Order: sequence, then C-alpha cells, then structure tokens
Amino acid sequence: QVQLVESGGGLVQAGGSLRLSCAASGPDVSRYVLAWFRQAPGKEREFVGYTDLAGTNPYYADSVKGRFTISGDNAKNMVYVQMNSLKPEDTAVYYCAAGGRMTADAADYGNWGQGTQVTVSS
Repeated sequence: QVQLVESGGGLVQAGGSLRLSCAASGPDVSRYVLAWFRQAPGKEREFVGYTDLAGTNPYYADSVKGRFTISGDNAKNMVYVQMNSLKPEDTAVYYCAAGGRMTADAADYGNWGQGTQVTVSS
C-alpha cells in the first residue's frame, strides 16, 4: 500500500489561492496514479483531478479546469494541487488518493490520505 499525507489546507478568501501537497511513500509509488478528490458537507466525494508522479498526464474535472493545476515531483514523491481563483463552492475536505489506473471514480482508488480542510469565505 501507498501511504499518503496531505497538507496545506486552510481558510482563504474568495479569489485567493492555496497549494495542497500530498506526500506519498511506499513500494513502487511511482507506478500509481495519484488523484485529488474533495467532499463537501452533505455531498458525495467529488473528483478533482489526477496525474502520475511525473505530472506528465494531468486530467481535471470541468469544475476546476483552468483554475487548479496538479503537478508531481518524482524526486520528492510529492503531488500538488495549486488552487487559484478559489470560490466558496470549493470549500471541502480535500483528499489525496492512489490507484492502479487513471479513473475519476473514487471507488477505484484503494489508498487515501486523511484529508485536509479547505474553506473559502465569500
């Protein structure tokens, strides 16, 4: 299994920016697809985007495309999501996940971090 630890969440005003980090460790971590999901109160987990550790094939949900950028760092085993132009509707707990294939379905990911809270005030 891959161990995942998110960091970087916090409270920001609408229009502001945050960068979340996900530190990945474990065997063969470079072979995993690393994804970001989010879950707001009362809602299902929502796909944000995914990449490989090299960041060569990022893919985004329409809701964040053009505002969020997912990148990876092979040397550090880190995945990031740079979140710009944040909106109140981006408020959620953000999770890092690792899986064996590129998919937007949360059920296909077997490794999850603990989550980090992002709150965007209006």
